[in-house]
Amino acid sequence: MRRKLLFGERMLLGDGTEPFNAVIPFRLRGTFKEENIQHALNQIQRKHPWLRALISHDENNIPWFEVPERHLPIPIRMVTRKGEDDWKEESAREWKTLFNYGELPLIRFVWIKGEEVSDMLFSFHHCLCDGGSAMAFLYEFLQLLDRPSAEIGVENPILGIHDVVPSEILTNRKQKLKAKVIGRLAATAIKCIPVSKKAVDRQKDYLIHWKFNKEMSQELISYCKSHEVTVNTFLCAALLQAFKKVRGNAAFNKVSCPVDIRRFASQIKGDHIFAFGLMIVVSANQKISFSENLRLMQESVERKTSKLNPYITMMVMESAHDVLKNFTKLLKHGKSSNDCMFSNLGRIQIPHQYKEFTLDTIFSPSVIGPLGNTTTMVTSTFRGEMDFSFVGSEGYLPYAEALAIRDEVIQTVKLQLDPIAIL
Repeated sequence: MRRKLLFGERMLLGDGTEPFNAVIPFRLRGTFKEENIQHALNQIQRKHPWLRALISHDENNIPWFEVPERHLPIPIRMVTRKGEDDWKEESAREWKTLFNYGELPLIRFVWIKGEEVSDMLFSFHHCLCDGGSAMAFLYEFLQLLDRPSAEIGVENPILGIHDVVPSEILTNRKQKLKAKVIGRLAATAIKCIPVSKKAVDRQKDYLIHWKFNKEMSQELISYCKSHEVTVNTFLCAALLQAFKKVRGNAAFNKVSCPVDIRRFASQIKGDHIFAFGLMIVVSANQKISFSENLRLMQESVERKTSKLNPYITMMVMESAHDVLKNFTKLLKHGKSSNDCMFSNLGRIQIPHQYKEFTLDTIFSPSVIGPLGNTTTMVTSTFRGEMDFSFVGSEGYLPYAEALAIRDEVIQTVKLQLDPIAIL
């Protein structure tokens, strides 16, 4: 089984010399055997062919996902658990570790082994899949770790754009022409944009992590419902305000937000291994109050989201493979134009109580790569607690400023939920 990488996947893959890795850490209470962990990993590989795949290049240097005939298990790296924050150190180690994708799968497993508590990490190349896919195979892994005989089914994998874009759109002459024209215009623009010869020096990468307890998390959700805005919009507004307060004129007043393509393309199932995403940019009106901004931002988010068209977007990108190098160079060498990427995975629908162990927590994923500004905040909610991972690099956002931004976000949430308590 094999398929060509799509434009977005090729962009994330790069030339193989720089990692673009995502990490999902989680904490279990219980005791485990390595053979049971390996069995669970083998079974999720059996369900999902691309978790077994290598990457090969054809005579035109085009990369392909290719599933080898012989089974290549997901590698397990074991370390002894010394403290509560070991998962942060191992996450940072995994960000920097290249995948030898010509010989091993694009996914690894780290077991931070303790006597009664273990932290575990899935680390995968971002070209393989997104956070939604990863949560699906994490759920399956936990089922199998608890019950080795559990049935998790078999994925019918995506084999190309034809499995995502309906044939009546993909073969429509008008839609094909539209995609080609937009693609050519974008390609011309990309080639004409001047970029620096040197990429920004990222310097040291870092991870800042925090949680809201159940009470605060529920209060925030209730506040958003009463004001008819999403938690996502609220946190975008808090982020933009925090960047402005901390960075002043150096702030861009722009947050990029990934939008799950599964909301628009029903062909992509929840357990498909797939990496393509959509994006909107959110800004604030800095002349009005926070609460006034929420309503306007929510309207803007809904308007922009309603205009997203995953099918034309994919067709446009697939017509632009010839400018991939130019586009990648623009992302790497161009000046940063947004403050942060913000992704909200929402409530994670994974059980926490199992027969053989307890899933204590799932830490929000982290991801970092070489394509421009690395500043990224990811939030998720598990067992009623909102969890935040804030990743960045000193060369884009100094660590001290990132800490100040975190504090401002927390302060903004507290102020909106209980303005009297802050005084």
